[in-house]
Amino acid sequence: MNVALFLPCYVDQFYPQVGISTLQLLEKLGCTVTYPLNQTCCGQPMANSGFEKLAQDCNELFVKNFAGFDAVVCPSGSCTLHVKDHLHSHDREGDAQQIRSHIYELTEFLTDVLKVERLPARFMHKVGLHQSCHGQRGLHLSQMSELVAPPFSKPEKLLTMVEGLELIALDRKDECCGFGGTFCVFEEAVSSRMGIDRVEDHVRNGAEVLTGGDMSCLMHLEGIVRRKKLPVRVMHIAEILNQD
Repeated sequence: MNVALFLPCYVDQFYPQVGISTLQLLEKLGCTVTYPLNQTCCGQPMANSGFEKLAQDCNELFVKNFAGFDAVVCPSGSCTLHVKDHLHSHDREGDAQQIRSHIYELTEFLTDVLKVERLPARFMHKVGLHQSCHGQRGLHLSQMSELVAPPFSKPEKLLTMVEGLELIALDRKDECCGFGGTFCVFEEAVSSRMGIDRVEDHVRNGAEVLTGGDMSCLMHLEGIVRRKKLPVRVMHIAEILNQD
């Protein structure tokens, strides 16, 4: 399968190891991966701030970079959802539509497209999973606890395939971390308190590693971990699934 790798800005700039792990994992699973070198921001920050029209150049460049692939894979539910819901092009709407219907968050791609049932990964740690809002409620990567419905979680399914990994139970498994993009700027105090609550849930239940599928959420939580000098490490799920 010919796959294009789309990396969010903050992964590219601050967490390159997440992009590398995603690339290596996809190649281990038999994908031919291309990284379009001219890719930039998907435009989500502008759109979320009420300036979607200013993001049109981002849209046009995104279409130019990612048209024609069997799938576009991104290690971020937030950016994936934005492209899936908002990517349009003045001149190449057909290509934009094709991308919207073929872009996948990483764990979604592994479970729904590649149908992964086994991973050659080993990680001897107690792990707490943070299920981000865009992934859970936007992309339906996992069931929402407020619904009376059978539970499921695509990230959890993949983590249970990792040898030696112990997935801990959280008190509030699908609570928001408080990041929310520009929300953490305009509502700093509320955002910080929500993040503290989220981290404390993991620490209280014995997590050695806190993971998730959105590096934006994890960046927010990692800042709290570092400032409070808490005994937990923060890793993107791609880094764990790529462990040998």
